[in-house]
Amino acid sequence: MPWGSTHDRLILWTAPGITLAAALLGNSAAVALAVGSAYLFSGLMFSGDLDTDSRQYRRWLFLRWIWLPYRRWLRHRSFWSHGPLVGTALRLLYLGLWVTGVGLTVAWLGSHLGWWPWQPGIWRDNLWQWLQAHAETLGWVGLGLELGSVNHSLSDCLVSRWRRWRKRWQGEAKGEPVSLRSRKKAARRGSRQPLRSSSPLS
Repeated sequence: MPWGSTHDRLILWTAPGITLAAALLGNSAAVALAVGSAYLFSGLMFSGDLDTDSRQYRRWLFLRWIWLPYRRWLRHRSFWSHGPLVGTALRLLYLGLWVTGVGLTVAWLGSHLGWWPWQPGIWRDNLWQWLQAHAETLGWVGLGLELGSVNHSLSDCLVSRWRRWRKRWQGEAKGEPVSLRSRKKAARRGSRQPLRSSSPLS
């Protein structure tokens, strides 16, 4: 798995290309801004590594505690946090539940303090109208979020495979048989087991 700094560099290096491609595809500066901003946010603060104590998690500063249940429920690098589409959708749903809960709490307190009337039906209708009016922009934002997540998951996969291949190649270059390399690996993990005797009495 790459270091957090490697993930950051990959996002920052590829962001201009993603933004330019979005501008050409959507033929709009607004589309480029929506996709590029969402891509950066996804890679730097909203990636699958929110399921562990990572740079993305710490960048939420005093709000990072909201991700503690998410970290507890999901195993690191599981399909539910790093899977295509599923990971991004689940994080959006999780964050949406927090925003909805906090929003309703503030609205309820404000209504009881006499700051505004309690009108959940009107607020729901207004939100639905806003979502419909900005559906296309929200779609582009979703694309940017997913692209940032794919960048993260793909780099995890490729770097992990490259490291395994390098270790295997280095072992072969030293002329070590597979069984010896496996035994050394087991010893490093502290899980070496005694050899079984070939006697039929064992």
